[in-house]
Amino acid sequence: MQNRHAATLSQTGPNFAAPVGTDGYAWWYVDALSDCGRYGVTVIVMLGCVFSPWYAAARRRGPTDPLQHSAINVALYGAAGHRWALTERGRADVERDATRLTIGPSSVLWRDGALQIVVDEVTSPWPTRLRGTITVRPRFTLATTHVLDANGHHRWAPIATDSPVELEFEQPKLRWRGTAYFDSNEGDRPLERDFDSWHWSRATQHGTTKIFYDTDWSMSDDDTRARTSPSAAARGRSIGLEVASDGRCSSLDSPPLCELPTTNWGIHRRSRCDAGQRATVVDTLEDGPFYARSLLRLPLDGSDWTAFHESVSLRRFARRWVQLLLPVKLPRRVLRRG
Repeated sequence: MQNRHAATLSQTGPNFAAPVGTDGYAWWYVDALSDCGRYGVTVIVMLGCVFSPWYAAARRRGPTDPLQHSAINVALYGAAGHRWALTERGRADVERDATRLTIGPSSVLWRDGALQIVVDEVTSPWPTRLRGTITVRPRFTLATTHVLDANGHHRWAPIATDSPVELEFEQPKLRWRGTAYFDSNEGDRPLERDFDSWHWSRATQHGTTKIFYDTDWSMSDDDTRARTSPSAAARGRSIGLEVASDGRCSSLDSPPLCELPTTNWGIHRRSRCDAGQRATVVDTLEDGPFYARSLLRLPLDGSDWTAFHESVSLRRFARRWVQLLLPVKLPRRVLRRG
C-alpha cells in the first residue's frame, strides 16, 4: 500500500487528465446492481485499451501512444437482456481535462462530487444502440493506491464504494436505482508482460464493502529485480480491504481461497470465502477466451454476500489465436472531428 495519490486520482476524485506513458494505460471502472436485484451494469473508461488486439499489434511494431487506443466499454445485464459495447477510438477522438473525458460520442464528467457517464454507443457483435446516462453519487472518496506487481509498474485505487447510482437509458428503455462501486487502474507497461492472471471481487452489504484482489505474476520478464526480490517468491500479491459505511478503509485478513467452476472457455476462477464454506456462481455475465465476469454468492463472516467477480488470463490473452478472435467484440473506428 502506498499513501500517495495515483495519477488517476485528484485530491477529491478521479483525474481524467492523468499522464499515460508510452505502452501504458489508465482506466476507470464502475459496476452497479439495482436495488431490486434484477439489473446490473459495468462501465470501463480506458486510455490505452489493455485488452485491445489493435493496441497489442501496435506495441509489437514499436513504442505506441496509448491514447491512439482508447475506448468506453458498457455492459448491461438483467431482465432487459444482455448488451455489450466496446469500440476502440483514436487520439483524435479523445478530449480530456481533469474533470471530463470524452471518447468518441460518449463521455464521463466529475462534477460536484458526482460521476456522470453519458453513453452513446453501438453494441457488438450484433449492432443495437446504447444511449443513456449513469450517475454515481459517492458518499465519500478514497485516495490510497495499491501496487499490484513486484516493481510498482501497475497500481490500483478504489475511489468509492457503496455509492447510490441512477441509470436512465433511452435505448434500451431502462431506468433503475441501486448501489455502485468505482475504482481506477494505471500502469506503465502492458499487463501481459507482468501478469499471468488475476482474480478480483467486491461485495457490499449493509454499507460495508469487502474487496479481494489476487494477482499471479509472470516470471518470464527479464526484469531481474522481479526474480530476485524476496516478495517474488510468492509469484503474486493478495490484497484484502474492508471499507466501512463512513469511508474508513482498513486491511483485511483475507479468508481462504475457494475454487470456482471453470468457464466454458476453460478460464480458471477462484475467490475467497469463510473456511469450510463454498462460494457459488450465481451467473456468468461474460465468458470469453481470456476473461470472465461473474456474479457470486460468497459466505463471509457467517452470512452470504453478493459479489461482482472477474478472472483474467493474460497468458491466454497473449496467444495469437485469441488476438484474432477479439475484433468480433472490439471493433476499431476513428471518428475524426472537424
